[in-house]
Amino acid sequence: MISRVLLALAHGFGVGRVRLAPGTFGSLLGLLWFLVLLWPRHFGVLAAGAFGGVLASVWVCGAAERILERTDPPSVVLDEIVAVPLCYMGWVAWLWLKTGEMPSPGFFFTRPSCWGTAGVFVAFRVFDIAKPWPISASQRLPGGWGVTLDDVMAACYVNAAAAALWLFAR
Repeated sequence: MISRVLLALAHGFGVGRVRLAPGTFGSLLGLLWFLVLLWPRHFGVLAAGAFGGVLASVWVCGAAERILERTDPPSVVLDEIVAVPLCYMGWVAWLWLKTGEMPSPGFFFTRPSCWGTAGVFVAFRVFDIAKPWPISASQRLPGGWGVTLDDVMAACYVNAAAAALWLFAR
């Protein structure tokens, strides 16, 4: 029973079982997770949920590897799900500091912000798939750390790229 629950979480409640691009579908579910965390419009909730999700992913993904007897199976997408909110943390923090309020979940899906939302999502997928150094090296970490940390690092690259674009666009 516990194994089934852990695999359901690791597989993103079935999303990871999609044959074509399970990581992308997991990332789409990650957008939903981001919106859930943003709903209370409190940065502490967003940060605690995002970082708590990462720690949970390390444990659950490590357990899934042991259950499935495979290293970083493609069907395990919890790592993508929990990394997506991290991709938007810099943007959210900037908006919060600039305006003094947290953006609503709808902000990210209305014009012109929806283009930025899509750009961040695509950038995450590119960094997650391409795995530039040191992202690729992080996959050699044991258990759930190797599964999750590469996605967390891809999210860091997304924030760095977004900040650089914003600085150069000014």
